[in-house]
Amino acid sequence: MIDRIGDDLKFHQIALGLRQQRQEVLAANIANADTPFYKARDFDFSAALQDAMGASGSLRLPDTQLALTSARHIPGKAQGDATAELLYRQPLQPSLDGNTVDMDAERVQFADNTMRYQTDLSVISARIKSLMSVLQQ
Repeated sequence: MIDRIGDDLKFHQIALGLRQQRQEVLAANIANADTPFYKARDFDFSAALQDAMGASGSLRLPDTQLALTSARHIPGKAQGDATAELLYRQPLQPSLDGNTVDMDAERVQFADNTMRYQTDLSVISARIKSLMSVLQQ
């Protein structure tokens, strides 16, 4: 039964993780608004979510390599796809210093992503509350 609950919440967990990753990218853009030659980055959320879910609906893990502490150990590696491919944002009006951050666009994207993050949290909270009410009956 716990596996079913985990499977039910997996989509929301992955979406929330990608929202958090996008929030970090957008915050980095805003923080580097005055950095010369800084290129604004972002990613396509829906494409990243489909890629993270994969064809089987399971989360793809990032590359992992084990550290060897002895020459007799067998090296281990696990390869996976990244959850989001960062793309460069095209500026509407390029600046003289080569910076492509448009603060108005970044603020709008940041606020929109924050609102969607909060909505995802509300959906997860409501889902957990409904599962708890079912279990208490």
